[in-house]
Amino acid sequence: MTTVTTRTVEYPADGLTMIGHLALPAGTGRRPAVLIGPEGPGLNDFQRRRADALAELGYVALAFDIHGGRWFTDPQEMLARVTPLLADPGRMRDIGHAAWDVLRGEPRTDPHRIAAVGYGTGGAIALELGRAGVGLRAIATVNALTTGSPGDAARIRCPVWAGVGSEDPIMPAGRRDAFAAEMQAAGVDWRLVVYGGALHAFHHPPVDQSVLPGVGHHPLHARRAWNDVVGVLAECVPVTE
Repeated sequence: MTTVTTRTVEYPADGLTMIGHLALPAGTGRRPAVLIGPEGPGLNDFQRRRADALAELGYVALAFDIHGGRWFTDPQEMLARVTPLLADPGRMRDIGHAAWDVLRGEPRTDPHRIAAVGYGTGGAIALELGRAGVGLRAIATVNALTTGSPGDAARIRCPVWAGVGSEDPIMPAGRRDAFAAEMQAAGVDWRLVVYGGALHAFHHPPVDQSVLPGVGHHPLHARRAWNDVVGVLAECVPVTE
């Protein structure tokens, strides 16, 4: 197994001290890098392990924070924090830019080859970075079919891949249609994969806490979605020795 080095990184954003998880691949040279944005409850070990897995594949990976080190166990408390955040593109972009700056500042990062992968709220932040014109090489999101301000999608300069469950009540068919229309009108190189029978957050293992209605794990599609994300990264930001 490839040796991976990890460390915690603290940085300011959204009036908070964010606590991210940085994973570095073996070796000393510069490598392509990936931002990983977490779901609405916040950064947990699941996404930290995702960063570690990408580092094993040769990427510098930063699982970024969105709540100042907090993980919300109460869905309503989470929504009270996340709902206004999702309605404020400027705040989302600031959170994303702060993580982007940390990742770009890592000496192992090739600053010209950075992608963003996001889940739920973290995916919305990744998309807003694209809409802000940040020079990402790819954006991959799961459960994050958010649309932006009119015209902003034209600033996206990289391929966009999105995955969603067919039975996700939080991201219903109307959301899929609006997202597709926005990407198409802007001339973005986009793909949308609908995973049949999957609910919201289908990619995430079950958690021992209350969850919102319409949330549920789908192990098979979770594996497929991860493989699809890795495939997008291999296409757009391949690891080369």
